Amino acid sequence: MKILVLGSGVVGVTSAYYLARQGHEVTVVDRQASPAMETSYGNAGQVSFGFSSPWAAPGIPQKAVKWMFQEHAPLKIQPRMDPQMAKFMVKMFANCNADRYAVNKERMVRVAEYSRLCINALRDDTGLRYEDRQQGLLQLFRTEAQVEAVRKDMKVLAGCGVRHSLLDADACALVEPALARVPGKFIAGLHLPDDQTGDCHLFTNRLADYCRDTLGVTFVFNTTIQRIQRSGSRIEKVITDRGEMTADSYVMCLGSYSPFLAKDLDLDLPIYPVKGYSLTVPIIDADAAPQSTVMDETYKVALTRFDDRIRVGGTAELASFDLSLLEKRRATINMVVRDIFPEAGDYAHAEFWAGLRPMTPDSTPIIGATKYDNLWLNTGHGTLGWTMSCGSASLLADLVDGRKPGIDPNGLSLGRYAA
Repeated sequence: MKILVLGSGVVGVTSAYYLARQGHEVTVVDRQASPAMETSYGNAGQVSFGFSSPWAAPGIPQKAVKWMFQEHAPLKIQPRMDPQMAKFMVKMFANCNADRYAVNKERMVRVAEYSRLCINALRDDTGLRYEDRQQGLLQLFRTEAQVEAVRKDMKVLAGCGVRHSLLDADACALVEPALARVPGKFIAGLHLPDDQTGDCHLFTNRLADYCRDTLGVTFVFNTTIQRIQRSGSRIEKVITDRGEMTADSYVMCLGSYSPFLAKDLDLDLPIYPVKGYSLTVPIIDADAAPQSTVMDETYKVALTRFDDRIRVGGTAELASFDLSLLEKRRATINMVVRDIFPEAGDYAHAEFWAGLRPMTPDSTPIIGATKYDNLWLNTGHGTLGWTMSCGSASLLADLVDGRKPGIDPNGLSLGRYAA
């Protein structure tokens, strides 16, 4: 079957990989000149299976008000006349209760844990290297209230079979030795030993090379998708600025931009761009740097070790599709990395970047069929696109083929919003 994948971010390229492995003739189209040039370019670098948690959590509406008046806050809202932003916030706040949080977290962990198995198998099958490490994640807590809150998450992790342990400050420094240089900063940490790290941009590009050279996938770059043309219950063609493209089936992996094309098809995708920032810091003292990923729970900032760099990712900003680089956001993530690893990097020469995370109101991706017989969705992964990419792509490929998938797809399709 000829399949056209729309988008060459990490979700689009992994979708192409699994579809091609199952024997399909796959073409990937993207407006950029190469893979992973938008949201997948400068993400936090963590592949955080056990850390998969909804942004929509109990207490978030109240915290959002408080954060408006804080200099270094994990969530910022840029006031603007944007009906889509208002609609998204109403739906997200409706998920900020204990019952919805438990349902959404289980769905996210289900996909993420499956993705852990899939990326491990992919690495074995392809031999890909991408400055990757398999040394876990350490979520650090500065207050007792944070420790108490994470105990509820630990019950979900245990129910999903995710290995984890709650460590005191001394034990945290055994996992991440550089923390011994900043005593008193943290009182505890949740260690997730099966989480991984790496450069998502490098991973996506090397996987795209493998797909092209080994699996025969075709990549069409510098091509802007203008609209999707339907005929009855089927998609007929994709119209681009370089002509028409046809296939037997179509897979939409366009992240934050998915709703624009879906709207013309009378599909309401509840996806809104949540802007995130990152710094990439050259390492000057390896012993003073993190060994894997450290997550500061207070500021929601992740600090990930690459070979000779630290990737610092954080803050969530509701600002529509504005990609401008705000120095006050840089100040927040710069403050966190210098607070925890003050001697590790050349902070004066850090690369500053921003990207748009495609967030759903319940933080769970949208994977599966639509009302069109030959249109499939794999989008809306929020802050966890790379974490969930392999699992969601493998699930998508099985659904397209009518195979029994490796996990239960219940609650992951667009249909959950209709319900």
